Amino acid sequence: MIKRFSLVFVFLLSSCVYTLSIQQGNILDQKDIDKLRPDLTKNQVVFVLGNPVADDAFSDDKWVYFYSFKNKSTGVDTVKKLTLNFSGDKLVTAEGDYEIPESLQMGASQAKKAATEESKQ
Repeated sequence: MIKRFSLVFVFLLSSCVYTLSIQQGNILDQKDIDKLRPDLTKNQVVFVLGNPVADDAFSDDKWVYFYSFKNKSTGVDTVKKLTLNFSGDKLVTAEGDYEIPESLQMGASQAKKAATEESKQ
């Protein structure tokens, strides 16, 4: 009788396994993204957002901030990515899954660059 009870008890305990939710990467808030402006230095960006998770091995002018959250209890996976592009030491553009300030969007920076080149002529 005790062996049967022990066996049933062990079986019941083994089926109650808790799985942890896994959170990885840079946790970025929209208010931090809103602080980004063109011509910020790399040190200023690190002060606002922290160090990027991934560095581009071939270019120091591209930083990638990546965030992943796997919620085991609900089965919902959240993935967000932010890519910052620099020219030298200055922030030029940003793109990704966040609301990017208009001054850092790809088209805005290209228009600014074209206007700068026209003013030099």
